[in-house]
Amino acid sequence: MNTVAVGKRIALKNILFATDFSPCSNVALSYALSVARRYGATLHAAHVMPTEADMLYLSPESWQAASEEENQIVSRYVDQLENQLRGLPHRVLTPRGRVADALAEVVEACQIDLLVLGTHGRTGVRKLLMGSVAEEVFRRAACPVLSVGPNVFRKPHREAEFQGILFATDFSPASLAALPYAISLAEEDEARLWLLHVVGQPAAGIADLEATTSFLLRRLRELIPPEAEPWCHSECLVEFGELFASPVERILQVAEERAVDLIVLGVRPVRSNVGLVTHLASTTAQILTQAACPVLSVRG
Repeated sequence: MNTVAVGKRIALKNILFATDFSPCSNVALSYALSVARRYGATLHAAHVMPTEADMLYLSPESWQAASEEENQIVSRYVDQLENQLRGLPHRVLTPRGRVADALAEVVEACQIDLLVLGTHGRTGVRKLLMGSVAEEVFRRAACPVLSVGPNVFRKPHREAEFQGILFATDFSPASLAALPYAISLAEEDEARLWLLHVVGQPAAGIADLEATTSFLLRRLRELIPPEAEPWCHSECLVEFGELFASPVERILQVAEERAVDLIVLGVRPVRSNVGLVTHLASTTAQILTQAACPVLSVRG
């Protein structure tokens, strides 16, 4: 994955929209269209078709009928999608294979700069279920992923303007990989940018609360380059955990209180298929499924 320098405007030339034709995917499409128009990008829309192995639960004599029915349904959806993409440089793709593998191949072949998908689609022809396929996709993708979760109901304006952006970090290299995107997007729309660090320990358990808070705020401020300040309005926040409450709850609470339009997170890269379940992965997945706004995840 090409890294982006802090303070440098990101270039989005090719955007991939992954769809299972579910209502959740339709909401994600509105964001994909808006971002593509905003950046003058080509929009590649992909629906991954099942393979014969995916239909092993069917009797052999029913394979052909099931395949023909699937093709007819997908053909109708593709026609609708073509109409929605009219007037915008685009391609509609229907590769076959495992969803994560097929999308990874499209990302590489089409030099995708951003992948947009709807998570928790339950009624589509091919499901993208959070906790399995969708999580594997956003953690394996060699480009940033804009995920639109089940609680995102609002459609953005025609131009993709994120007026309020929340960047949450634990200061790890993986989380900081997302910082350039948060800053660049904030600069693009002259947006309000909140930098948030959540301390897992309750404030009552910290001996010198004032010194700790001051130190962490200083670390957050140092993340913003001076040249970015005139174009984005940044504010640093340090929140402390509560008993029986996770950092996820604090991040979501801050996002709700400030009515942010986008949450930006860094995620650890996948070391193996077994490595999907890590603390950060589960934190990101929880935020994706609960946030009332899209989440941009960038692989460290």
